[in-house]
Amino acid sequence: MATLVDPFQISFVSRALLAGSLTAVLCACIGTWVVLRGLAFFGDAMSHGMLPGVAVASVLGTNLMLGAAVSAVVMSFGVVVVSGVSGLSRDVSIGLQFIVMLSLGVVIVSHSGSFAVDLTSFLFGDVLGVGAVDVAVIAAATAAGVVACLVLHRPFTALTFDPRTAHTLGMRPKLAHAAMLLLVALATVVSFRVVGTLLVFGLLIGPPATAVLLVRGIGRIMVVASVLGVVQVYVGLLVSWYAETAAGATVTLVGGLIFLCVLAGRSVMCKVHPRIRNDNRF
Repeated sequence: MATLVDPFQISFVSRALLAGSLTAVLCACIGTWVVLRGLAFFGDAMSHGMLPGVAVASVLGTNLMLGAAVSAVVMSFGVVVVSGVSGLSRDVSIGLQFIVMLSLGVVIVSHSGSFAVDLTSFLFGDVLGVGAVDVAVIAAATAAGVVACLVLHRPFTALTFDPRTAHTLGMRPKLAHAAMLLLVALATVVSFRVVGTLLVFGLLIGPPATAVLLVRGIGRIMVVASVLGVVQVYVGLLVSWYAETAAGATVTLVGGLIFLCVLAGRSVMCKVHPRIRNDNRF
């Protein structure tokens, strides 16, 4: 039993667990909509599109999460505007913003004349380096994100399954879409501090995708995904402590393994009970 709790007696590990758990809950709620609406590409583009803000913040000596947030908002706004004005598909608009933001970030980093931005931390996170201020920011972001998901549940649901009906009912689907993109940006910015941009899908996509295989109903998916995310963070930190591996990468690896195990189990169940295969999980 001591093996399971001893690492978390150390202050920076316990802060990592708290920050990671809060982030997991935020990503579970917002990631549910990402999975159901097929916004994974936007989440990926957003995670890399934060580089300009992070680079500028590092050069100016300001908070990196603030810089990442500014970049995320700019990119979200750009996707909505370009898609609406040009008439191009959502994926094309996202891809263009992705290219511009990532390229701009690389230019800023190269022009700074030094490795001002800790690219390793940016790409893979530094959950064990999370401080008290970071925990407070993550807690506030999680509270705001969860409340937003609750308040916007109806328009988000209508937008996900029947945009035309949402428009007919006066739910303003375009505004709801923009709000959803901003929430994805929020989750990505918070996750970046914990697991980095390359591994953000481990929290944003992994637990919700696993929950979709297990339960019905959007609310249940969010709850199960939150539990899975917290377990993923705890197990990942525990394994990384004893195996002396990168904490962020280990956390996301655990999430991937959980998904594969659940998927394998569901595949077996589908063979035993064929009706499960056609079961509507939403």
